[in-house]
Amino acid sequence: MDAALGPPSAMAEKRDELTPMMAQYHDLCATYDDAIVLFQVGDFYETFCGAAETTARLLELTLTSREDSTGEYPMTGVPVDSAASYIESLLEAGFRVAIADQIEEPGESAGVVERAVTRVITPGTITEDELLSADDNNFVAALTAENGRIGLALLDVSTGDFLVTSATNRNRIADEISRFRPTEIILGPNAPSSLTPDACMVTPFDEGAFAHEAATDVLTSYFGSPESLVSSDVEIRACGALLTYAEYVRGGVDVTESDSATGTEADTGSERTRLEYLTRLRRYDPQEYLLLDAVAVRSLELFEPRTVRGQDEATLIGVLDETASALGGRRLRDWLRRPLLDADRIEARLEAVDELTHDPRRRNTIQESMRAVYDLERLIGRISRERANARDLRSLHDTLAVVPDVRDALEGVEADRLQTILEALDPLEDVRECIERSIVADPPHEITEGGIIADGYDDTLDELRATKRDGKQWIDDLEARERERTGVSSLKVGHNSVHGYYIEVTNPNLDAVPEEYQRRQTLKRAERFVTPDLKSREDEIVGATHRADEREYDLFCTVRETVGSEVERVQDLADALAALDALCSLATVAAEREYCKPTILERDRSNDGSSHLEIEAGRHPVVERTQSSFVPNDAVFDSDTRLSIITGPNMSGKSTYMRQVAQITLLAQMGSFVPAERVRLTPFDRIFTRVGASDDIAGGRSTFMIEMEELSTVLREADEQSLVLLDEVGRGTSTADGLAIAQAITEHIHDEIGAIALFATHHHPLTELASELEAAETFQFEATDVDGEIEFNHSLKRGTADGSYGVEVATAAGVPEPVLERSQELAGTGTDNERNEEAGDGERLVDSQVVGTRMSSDGGDDPTDVAAELRALDLAHLTPVEALTELDRLKRLLEE
Repeated sequence: MDAALGPPSAMAEKRDELTPMMAQYHDLCATYDDAIVLFQVGDFYETFCGAAETTARLLELTLTSREDSTGEYPMTGVPVDSAASYIESLLEAGFRVAIADQIEEPGESAGVVERAVTRVITPGTITEDELLSADDNNFVAALTAENGRIGLALLDVSTGDFLVTSATNRNRIADEISRFRPTEIILGPNAPSSLTPDACMVTPFDEGAFAHEAATDVLTSYFGSPESLVSSDVEIRACGALLTYAEYVRGGVDVTESDSATGTEADTGSERTRLEYLTRLRRYDPQEYLLLDAVAVRSLELFEPRTVRGQDEATLIGVLDETASALGGRRLRDWLRRPLLDADRIEARLEAVDELTHDPRRRNTIQESMRAVYDLERLIGRISRERANARDLRSLHDTLAVVPDVRDALEGVEADRLQTILEALDPLEDVRECIERSIVADPPHEITEGGIIADGYDDTLDELRATKRDGKQWIDDLEARERERTGVSSLKVGHNSVHGYYIEVTNPNLDAVPEEYQRRQTLKRAERFVTPDLKSREDEIVGATHRADEREYDLFCTVRETVGSEVERVQDLADALAALDALCSLATVAAEREYCKPTILERDRSNDGSSHLEIEAGRHPVVERTQSSFVPNDAVFDSDTRLSIITGPNMSGKSTYMRQVAQITLLAQMGSFVPAERVRLTPFDRIFTRVGASDDIAGGRSTFMIEMEELSTVLREADEQSLVLLDEVGRGTSTADGLAIAQAITEHIHDEIGAIALFATHHHPLTELASELEAAETFQFEATDVDGEIEFNHSLKRGTADGSYGVEVATAAGVPEPVLERSQELAGTGTDNERNEEAGDGERLVDSQVVGTRMSSDGGDDPTDVAAELRALDLAHLTPVEALTELDRLKRLLEE
């Protein structure tokens, strides 16, 4: 095919006539027909034909050509040493990249240099540090389905983190996918593709890899009997296929060209190269953790801000992350991604944070040591994959060197979690001493050019180096000896890569040249000579240098293999250091921002399992960081008060308050101290949010449709152990419909679900409902009109707001004066209730926002009605998309 992928058709038609090198390229493209093949030719990775045209366009490179006896082919390439940035651009454009390296030196081959694909790089299988985020995992996932159960396996090939779960509930698996955010997914037969996020690459893979027998075999080869690790066949098939895919992209499994629609076909029966750093598989149940779906993660701004992209400090992880290492950063994100449900586990973390919070000297000592810790998980992964250089080994050595200091700092700790970490801090003295003895302190990046093995480590290498040194010393002394012997004071001994060592004599002194000098090169003003002794010494030096470099490389590979064999010990150490760094981060935040230790209550099953949440003087952890002052508020929920209906003007603090309640809850369950004076709670199993929405224009879904879809999830899956946040439900449709929906939802959550819920609304009639619901209360955020300007005190009080101050908020927002005057005129015609009564039961005007139903209910199309609706639109409360929607509706009414 003449596109970027597959063998170029211009070559395929004359495959047998191609030069050996171009035939190699053609065959590799045919084998890896799902990727752009970067074909090493010397110091460059080249592409040809359609792939060259594509890469030249995407990477903004010059398109050249290669011509040989069989034709002329478009060509473009990138330097091997700086290929990473180009590969990243290809990945971002949606391509996979197969790296075809030269696997033998040009001088060692009698014919064409042998090349092979050493790895396939895809968004989910990146291992290059420069392409990875240091503080987050990069997962590739596998999805399988069988008999109504869906299996999900997740693997970070850079760290070796390997997880698996399954569920019969599709939404539960969708939530897990959104929780871990894999960048790539491979789909098994019958796996629901609808569960894959839009931003995730979907990779078809050979169905044979998902077969139960094949998956069992590969899983057994890594971890022993699968039955002891996983709970169902779908989990076995997901894990086995993912392992096979990981081997394939690392160049460890042969692949054969597939004509089927399933894509790349892995020859699962071939001899494979084992990925030694994959040492553990963790099977987990989603119900072990507080469930946060994609909507909740986005609404609560855990990892990305809702408004300003790229500002980490505007996120919850930005507030919490005071880690000193990449290990700790990733662990902290995992804890935030998966808050705990078990009260004992939560309490164990809290006790550790508590001890570190109140012992700043110990904490500071640990954090200072942790700053010298390299990314052990990715380091040992590279070492095990035989892609580490000598600097990587020294980084491992330097990290191991600080472990004794960390152990000393932890001596005497009392918290069980800290004692467990202390016991797991294996300094790996044997590994550190091995690296210390074998690798020089500051080795070069290249591992084939010498200078990496320490003196005294190997007798043979020391002898070769001595020979090399003696030879060079003899040559260094040669210049002085020959000047004295010949009487030519300007005689020089030099060296270049073409002619080697030489003796240079200027033309006026050629008469003094001894007979044994052999002419090697003639220059304009001088002649260059060699002598038999010089040639012999040169051969001796070159031979010793070459043999020494080869010896060093062999020794280094042996040391790297020895260190790599300790992968499990290094991973255990990395796990302990990561947890310790994350705990210190939480303790630092608690100490510096005056957080309190929450009290975790056991759920009382004898009392119908009711939830309890009590927050005294709670603060929003993100907002308080960006403001000079913050007004704290309480929240009290139990079996007697499960539902809060909250009113107040826009900008008064309703949404901020609801998010702060959820964030405080989430922090407590991840084992963190919280921004409040006092907190007591029973762990929640899930947090649901319906806070703000926008149109999905590409998907054809309106704001109201998105709102209803999210609400349907809440109503289906929430229970008495859930925390539910609802903000302005029903605002996307007519006022009457919106009020009816909001009331029905409120009653259902109160009567049928029994969840703790916070409902912020502009539908003031809803507050009357609270008196009819046994476990409901009303609260308000007050605002004061002072000389035409609205003032908020952001303090939550019992009762109902007496107005929405829509016109005043519009004034503060800078709405043009004519619109404000007309709004004031309309607002002055009566109170909200009076205007609602005038509108009739079928139409309510709430919070100065008019969503007309008259046109559709009585069929009237009088332009004066349209004009009235247009004048009555509350522009201050419409998003741009909502304004365009209303304008389009009114325009269509006039055209009917």
